[in-house]
Amino acid sequence: MVEIRTEDCFRDGRFAELAFVHAPIGLVVTQNRLIRDCNNAFAQMFGYARDDLRDQLFSMLYPTDEEFVNIRDRGVTQLRETNTYWDERIMARKDGSLFWCRVRGHSFTPESPLDRAVWSFADLSTERPYLPLTRREREILSHLADGLTSKEIAIKLDISHRTVEVYRAKLLKKFGVNNTSGLFHSLGGIDSDHVVSNSQR
Repeated sequence: MVEIRTEDCFRDGRFAELAFVHAPIGLVVTQNRLIRDCNNAFAQMFGYARDDLRDQLFSMLYPTDEEFVNIRDRGVTQLRETNTYWDERIMARKDGSLFWCRVRGHSFTPESPLDRAVWSFADLSTERPYLPLTRREREILSHLADGLTSKEIAIKLDISHRTVEVYRAKLLKKFGVNNTSGLFHSLGGIDSDHVVSNSQR
């Protein structure tokens, strides 16, 4: 990798390049879900060197391939219509640790939003520490975020309504809240439209 020299950038007026590389928030340019380039903050957030991430599939930064597949198209409609998108999601570092991120996106090709896009990633670890959830708890939480009732979740997951209620109660206890609204409030006060779902939209 060619080292970006600050003095050269100032001398040559390459401020955009300097800003991209050294921005204090993670920035990444993607092409069809492939990481084309990222800045230092993005690479450090995930525990990689920039060169390790270039031309890699974005799926490597998700807890599981299944979770990547389930949420990869979220926001496509909104990007196509408004060319802006944001959500908060759980991502995975190189060492396997999971953390909450706020993701914002802008497409260079709104007619096909994921063809070419730029994304910002903010690590929310200090304001929202990650609480370990089982795969089933994440599924239940995601479906609750989509506004599904316990009965609807039970049908989707092919489990009993009572089992969903047990998991919902475990989530409420784990987050120390009394209801689903409190659960989402404990996730940073965001509404369900901006909590990444594991179900495809």
